[in-house]
Amino acid sequence: MNDAPPEDLPVRPPFPGALPWLDPIERELLGAGTRFPQGLLLEGPEGIGKRVLAMRVARARLCESPLADGSACGRCASCGYVAAGQHPDLRVVEPVVYDEDGNATPQDMIKIEAVRDLTAWSQVTSHRRGAKVAVIVPAEAMHYAAANALLKTLEEPPEGTSLLLVAHQPGRLPATIRSRCLRRVVPLPPSDLALAWLAAQGVAEPKSALAQAGGAPFLARHLSDPARQAERAEWLRMLAVPERFDAVALAARIDLVPKDERRHRLGDALDGLIGWTADLARVAAGGSPARNPDFDSALRRLGPQVARLSLLRYHRALLRHRALLQHPLQPRLVAETLLIDYRALFD
Repeated sequence: MNDAPPEDLPVRPPFPGALPWLDPIERELLGAGTRFPQGLLLEGPEGIGKRVLAMRVARARLCESPLADGSACGRCASCGYVAAGQHPDLRVVEPVVYDEDGNATPQDMIKIEAVRDLTAWSQVTSHRRGAKVAVIVPAEAMHYAAANALLKTLEEPPEGTSLLLVAHQPGRLPATIRSRCLRRVVPLPPSDLALAWLAAQGVAEPKSALAQAGGAPFLARHLSDPARQAERAEWLRMLAVPERFDAVALAARIDLVPKDERRHRLGDALDGLIGWTADLARVAAGGSPARNPDFDSALRRLGPQVARLSLLRYHRALLRHRALLQHPLQPRLVAETLLIDYRALFD
């Protein structure tokens, strides 16, 4: 190789940024050394940093001068290529398509062509004469045919090649995929670590954001956006008075954003309804709201007014619609129907 020696390269910051609640898991995985699994499935709630963990592990596996604990040195040429997103022996497969200018367009799923390209890449000799690592995230986004196409590579990966699968909903993965991986559950972080991280990220109300996100820090940072918070407050103020709100008018708010953003707005509305109805069920059972503690008084007023069986059925319907969000649909009409059904819970 003609690369500059490690000592001639600048020290680079960790890539991606280190997350304190993931340190124990990262040390555990990197401590495996030569016993590192060829197929690893990282599973856990969305928004807790599993992708960050996978990328840090991938970087360490590719590092040419790893530290004593197995972590990346941050100095070698390989670490530099990873930091720049240009390492030839690292492949990241996501439901995203890039144009010639590098602009990303999100897709509904990971298609079979992407997995076939991954398989072909895995068969080529390592450019850096070391390990090769592929990260698939979220793994459950693979089309059924794409998941089947991955099986042979999972069963017999080329020497030195590791496949890291990241799943928010591992139950959506075929059993044949799950059974061929070493599964590692990534739990929600301790609240004190999550709150400290959110405060360092500049989140104004970290405790409220973390509650709304169900304890997931990255999701909390996403939800803390002022525009999202204003829209959430508008929806919840209406949900708090089902006897007076206009379902059609509230659903029409989805059409206030550009057409290509309406499905995402519907997703936010569904997540809000799911959290709201879960809190209603908690209050009706004598507990306290977990996702919306700032609306505690409204939820306690509504809790005794709703039949629990009807509420559970409605909650299940919301979950089904959330799972179908990537399918063709009319966001405003879906929201309108669900809001009318919500109001009917209190008739």
